[in-house]
Amino acid sequence: METIHIRFRDIFPTSQTYTKMNFLRAMFTFIAAALLPPFLALSALLLRIFIGKSIRSPKYPPVAGTVFHQLLYFGWLYDYQAKVAKTCPTFRLLAPGQSLIYTTDIRNIEHILKTKFEKYSKGQYTQDILRDLFGQGIFAVDGDKWRHQRKLASFEFSTRVLRDFSCAVFRRNSAKLVRFISELSAADKVFDIQDLLMRCTLDSMFKVGFGVDLNCLERSSKDGSAFIKAFDDSNELVSWRFVDPFWKLKKFMNTGSEASLKKNVKVIDDFVHSLISTKKTLLEAQHANNDKEDILSRFLVESEKDPEGMNDRYLRDIILNFLLAGKDSSANTLSWFFYMLCKNPLIQEKTAREVKQVTGSQCDPASIDDFIENITDEVLEKMHYLHSALTETLRLYPAVPVDGRCAEEDDILPDGYQLKKGDDVYYMSYAMGRMPYIWGDDAEDFKPERWLDNNGIFQPQSPFKFIAFHAGPRMCLGKDFAYRQIKIMSMALLRFFRFKLADETRNVTYRTMLTLHISGGLHLCATPRTGLS
Repeated sequence: METIHIRFRDIFPTSQTYTKMNFLRAMFTFIAAALLPPFLALSALLLRIFIGKSIRSPKYPPVAGTVFHQLLYFGWLYDYQAKVAKTCPTFRLLAPGQSLIYTTDIRNIEHILKTKFEKYSKGQYTQDILRDLFGQGIFAVDGDKWRHQRKLASFEFSTRVLRDFSCAVFRRNSAKLVRFISELSAADKVFDIQDLLMRCTLDSMFKVGFGVDLNCLERSSKDGSAFIKAFDDSNELVSWRFVDPFWKLKKFMNTGSEASLKKNVKVIDDFVHSLISTKKTLLEAQHANNDKEDILSRFLVESEKDPEGMNDRYLRDIILNFLLAGKDSSANTLSWFFYMLCKNPLIQEKTAREVKQVTGSQCDPASIDDFIENITDEVLEKMHYLHSALTETLRLYPAVPVDGRCAEEDDILPDGYQLKKGDDVYYMSYAMGRMPYIWGDDAEDFKPERWLDNNGIFQPQSPFKFIAFHAGPRMCLGKDFAYRQIKIMSMALLRFFRFKLADETRNVTYRTMLTLHISGGLHLCATPRTGLS
């Protein structure tokens, strides 16, 4: 494109007499020259979005707008997607270079996650967006790196050592949480249970993941608080990239949201690399002990076989992905769970009665440790109503509200719509939980009984219908791990307290992030249980 040169004297002549027409002509020329480059850039962007997309063809999913239209409803993005999906189960948004396909069709989801698994990947578009935060971790990679991490994680999660160690950590931190809330309850204080659960699960995940006692719950931990804030803010800023057409330019110029993301990622990196360094020193001092309990120790032992491939950066990526799965999913699920229990007090009491009946425990505060230590695997297996209530929470408020894959070649979905190579296909977990054509006319109701048979026994659904833990070869390895944590914590809290919303009139909604946080926290009041009717 030819460069446009404007000289000041060409716009404002040196003549002593200016006419109104000359002035207006000069101003028009100046403004037109200033606006021309952005106009041409916008025109080029629009051409990339609309050209070659077969917009009116019935062979392809109907168009619901462009990816940048999401800016208009970013604050309630997942509800907007649900609104569209009720009348159009599969639709697309146009983006530069490719289309983004969104679907709630169970057949399509099984097709991309299982039937044609090898023909779909994370895709360059998604990987570019996630890389700064999640690097080469399991959530952001495909191929050999994914298989390697999957194999390692599968082995670790299957070991009895990790299972016993993690359950002991979950029980110990649950007891701490009960005592902490007891003090708040005695002082008649309102508290943000999401914040407490985030701190508690972060303590648990750092102990299980790093073998480190962070103690975020017990005392003010500046490093821990800074890490939580940096991690959560980065999560939100990365989500913003999906709708921001200029994020790469802002990253290059280190300005705006990208400058904030860079600062947050540095806080995260410094914190995690410090822990890795400390852990290496500790392991060298106890090298003879091969009974490694925490995940980082076990990965560090594995890294000795391939020190170049499994370097500190790679370990950082693995651990951060593990923390996202462990801290965010558990704390978010429990936060929404207690919100739903407060909105449905009869279900709260029914769940608490099951806890008492299965455990046969008393409510004496002095028995907190005894009660929690008796939450064994056998006890957890008997908690069918609790399991159903937690699963119902995940149906309506999945930890990851939207996820997807990228077509590596042209394809046809089971619903008949065609895809072009490079198109991204997203399945909308949040929207799916609200679809009458999937769950019935009461889809938007919180109803744990939908998961129970006539004998009150929990009955699972197809993972392609209940997609909260993904499905197919990439199904979440930590599903049982997550259920154990959230069941232990919820049993402990419901055994000793009744909960209610501090403000019944407040509109509780989410932050638009990769994971489903409650916006502004969840402020509750707790009263001790003296018995159950």
